[in-house]
Amino acid sequence: MRSNLHRWDLPPRQAIELQKDLARRVVLSNRLPQQIRTVAGVDVSYRKHGTRFFAAVVVLSFPELIPHDEAHAVADVSFPYIPGLLSFRELPVVLDAFRKLKTEPDLVLVDGQGVAHPRRIGLASHLGLWLDRPTIGCAKSRLTGEFLEVGKRKGDWVELLDGAERIGAVVRTRNRVKPMFISPGHLVDHDSAVRLSLACTGRYRMPEPTRLAHLATNRIRRESEQEQAT
Repeated sequence: MRSNLHRWDLPPRQAIELQKDLARRVVLSNRLPQQIRTVAGVDVSYRKHGTRFFAAVVVLSFPELIPHDEAHAVADVSFPYIPGLLSFRELPVVLDAFRKLKTEPDLVLVDGQGVAHPRRIGLASHLGLWLDRPTIGCAKSRLTGEFLEVGKRKGDWVELLDGAERIGAVVRTRNRVKPMFISPGHLVDHDSAVRLSLACTGRYRMPEPTRLAHLATNRIRRESEQEQAT
């Protein structure tokens, strides 16, 4: 993990300029190990308008998708909510959680965007630069881009485009269920992002690593709120 990529206490205008610079460092070609043995899922939970953020990282074996490591972190956040700048709110606590892991994952799936972002630097891409590891954005909704209708069966997908530029894919991860918006984050190409996201998806719409991270963040947030209430 990098320790000095940049500082976090920036005003929004400077954060946007930093994003433009970081986007030029994102690599959309595979730097994956020959054999992927572990894959992590990342998610962040917080109350609407809340300032206390809860992050979870869950590491699973691949391709079995059996959990064997998990880490959490909690932090109070002061960076304002601004669409397109969510990584400046969420990544510091995510990085705190990564520092607690006993296992360094070969691949990281993030509940958020990769390059499918107006400035091509969503949460997964930004995290990939900090970790210097392959990352994929697995978002439940579209932030930007246009696409044609995708087929109804699991594994069907179409390109997500911004003009003529491919920025991701709209992927059916379960039959007749809303698709996921998959985009490479860093050190992964477009086709591999789709293939690996599907390989990490079981019975549910979300890939198993991000689904388990989502459940973990909600659990630790509820436990914290219950402790405060008592």
